[in-house]
Amino acid sequence: MRRREGNALVQRRDKELLRIEAWGRDSFRVRATQRSAFQTNPDLSALEENPPETDQDVVFFEEGSSEFLQNGRILCEITRTDKLIFYRVDQNGERKELLQEYQRTRGMSEEGRKEFNSALEIEPRTFVSYEGMDNYRLYARFEAEEDEKLFGMGQYQQPYLDLKGCRLELAHRNSQASVPFVISSRGYGMLWNNPSIGAVTFGKNLTEWYAESTKQLDYWITAADTPAEIEHHYADVTGKVPMMPEYGLGFWQCKLRYKTQDEILRIAREYKRRNLPIDVIVVDFFHWPHQGDWDFDAECWPDPAGMVRELGEMGIKLMVSIWPTVEEESVNYQEMTEEGFLARSERGKRIGQLGNAALIDVTCPDARHYVWEKIKENYYEKGIRIFWLDEAEPEFTGYEYQHYRYFQGADLEVGNIYPREYARMAYEGMAKEGQTNIVNLLRCAWAGSQKYGALVWSGDIDSSFRSLRNQLCAGLNMGLAGIPWWTTDIGGFHGGNIHDPAFHELFARWFEFGAFCPVMRLHGFREPFQEPMSDHGGGKAISGAENEVWSYGKEVYRICCKYLEIRELLRPYIRTLMEAAHTSGDPVMRPLFYDFPEDTETWNLKDEYMFGPDVLAAPILEMGERQRKVYLPAGTWYDFYTGQAVQGGESVTAEAPLDTMPVYVRNRALVLS
Repeated sequence: MRRREGNALVQRRDKELLRIEAWGRDSFRVRATQRSAFQTNPDLSALEENPPETDQDVVFFEEGSSEFLQNGRILCEITRTDKLIFYRVDQNGERKELLQEYQRTRGMSEEGRKEFNSALEIEPRTFVSYEGMDNYRLYARFEAEEDEKLFGMGQYQQPYLDLKGCRLELAHRNSQASVPFVISSRGYGMLWNNPSIGAVTFGKNLTEWYAESTKQLDYWITAADTPAEIEHHYADVTGKVPMMPEYGLGFWQCKLRYKTQDEILRIAREYKRRNLPIDVIVVDFFHWPHQGDWDFDAECWPDPAGMVRELGEMGIKLMVSIWPTVEEESVNYQEMTEEGFLARSERGKRIGQLGNAALIDVTCPDARHYVWEKIKENYYEKGIRIFWLDEAEPEFTGYEYQHYRYFQGADLEVGNIYPREYARMAYEGMAKEGQTNIVNLLRCAWAGSQKYGALVWSGDIDSSFRSLRNQLCAGLNMGLAGIPWWTTDIGGFHGGNIHDPAFHELFARWFEFGAFCPVMRLHGFREPFQEPMSDHGGGKAISGAENEVWSYGKEVYRICCKYLEIRELLRPYIRTLMEAAHTSGDPVMRPLFYDFPEDTETWNLKDEYMFGPDVLAAPILEMGERQRKVYLPAGTWYDFYTGQAVQGGESVTAEAPLDTMPVYVRNRALVLS
C-alpha cells in the first residue's frame, strides 16, 4: 500500500517499509527497512536532521502502471514491481535517465521498457537477516552504465581518479577514509548514508553497495547540470566547512617529532631569523607522560603557556597532537573505565595500539565532554587553539571491526562515524568557548566531518613517487566527496633519508605540489632516526631526523624558499577559495571537469588539477621528469612564471626543471612575474 505524507511517498509491501522523500534542492532521500519502523538516531546519519527547504512543491502523478514524484530537476519513478528509476528533468520537461535499480525477477517485462524477465530472482534491495537479531546484511544494487565515470568516495591509496571498475572497502584505515559520496558523469550525486562497515563495487555489470550490519537502507540522491551544482546540493544537506582562519592559508612546519620545548622554540626562531614565512608549528605525539593524560610532560615541556606566548609574538600558532588512546597507567583510565567512556571489545580484554591502551568512545556524548574538559584544562587554557586529532580511524590492532563495540552500537554497524564524532568533540568544545573559524587536523573523516572543522591529511604514507601519484588522486576524490580541506605529508611519512639525493628530488617535487594544496604542511618520520632521550614519559619515544626546509641541502632549500614565497603571494587568492568552500562547499583542489564540464577531455585527466577556478597545476609525478604534457581547456591561459599567453583547447609541452612545477592561470593578475 502506498500513501503520501507531505513531501514523501511511503509504501508498506510485505516485509518492506519504503520511504522516498524530497530532501533539499533537486534531491531525494530513500529509506527502506524490514523492521516495524525506521531508525531515527541523528548521530548515525550524515544528513542534517531536518531537510532543507526545496525550491518548489513536490509533484506526484501516475503514468501507466508507475507512480512518480518530482522535486525540481529530479524525478523518481516507482514501477509496478517497486523498482526505483531516477531521472533529471530539463526546463522543457524532457527526461534523462540517471540511475535505476538492478532487478532480475520473473514477470517484469513491459513493452518498451528497459526491464528484464529473469529466472535469477534478484531484488534490488536485499535484506539478509541475522538469526534472532534485529540487524541485517544489506545489498543495494543498481544498473551499471558503460559510459559512466564515477568520482569521490573519500581517500583510497590507489592511482585511480575515475572509480568505475573499482571495489572499495567502506571502512577506515590509516591513510584510508571512507566518505561514501559519489559524483557521476551522468549528472547525479549519491550519498550512501550508512556508517556500517561494508563495501561498494562499481562494476561493469552492476553497482552494488553492501553493509555488513544495519537496520535499514538509507541513501540520498541529487540531480544537477554540473558537478559544481551537485557538490553545492550535497553541502546544503550535510554541512559546510567553517571559514578557514588566516593561519590556514600559509605554511605549517612539522616533523616526528620535536622532543622538547627548547627544540621547538629553536626551530621557530630559526625560521624567523631566515625571514621565512611560517604560520603554524606542531608538537607531535608522546609529549605526554602517558597516553590518555592529555597533558604535557613537565620534564620536557616546563612552560607550555610561555611557549605559546613566545610563538605568538613571532606570529606563529602552535598545534598540539591529541590521541584517543588511554593507557592503564594514565591518570584518567580508572575513572573513564568506571564511567563507560572507553570503547569495549565483544569478548576479552580491550585491545588498543602502542602498548596497553584502550580507545575513548567518542560516540558517547558524555565521553566527548569528559575528554574535552581535560583538553581544555591542560591545553586550551594555556592558549592552544589548534589540535591534531590523530589516530582518528581509529587505528585498531589489525582493524578487527567485528571485535569492538561503542555506545552507539557495534563497530560493524556504526564504526564509520568515529572520525566525525572525534572532530565533533573538539569542535563543539571550542565553539562553546566562543572560538570561531575552527580548524583541526585529522587522519580520517566520514560524511559530515567537514562541518566540524576537519582538515584531513592522507595518513602515514610512504616516501615515493608512486605514493605521490596516489595522493593526487586521493586529494581530488576527497574534495569531490565533500571534504574541501585536505593536505598531505610533504615528502611522505615513511622512508625518506635526508642524506639521499633521490629523496631530495622527491622532496622538492612534493614541496612544489604542497604549495598548491588546500593546506601546505611539511611532516615526516625522516631517517636516520634519533634515539629516545630517556626511558619514561615524553622522553621514551624515538624521533626522526631533521625536517626543516634547510635540512636537504642548498638546492632544495632554494626551491623551498621559492615556493614558500609563491604560497604567500597566492594568499589573497587562496582566501577566496576558502570563502567559496565555506559558503558553497566547493573543493579547493578539484579535477578539471569541475570547472570545464562540457570539455569531454577533462573527464579523462588525473595528473593535473584546478586549484580553484583560475589556477591549473600540473605536478611532476615521475623521477627524473623535466618536462611534461599539460592539457589546457579552451581559452587564453598564462604561464604562471613568465606570463606568456597560451591558447587552450589542446595539450602543450611544459618545461619542468627541478625548481619548477608547471602552472597556468586564467587570470593575468595571478602571474608571478
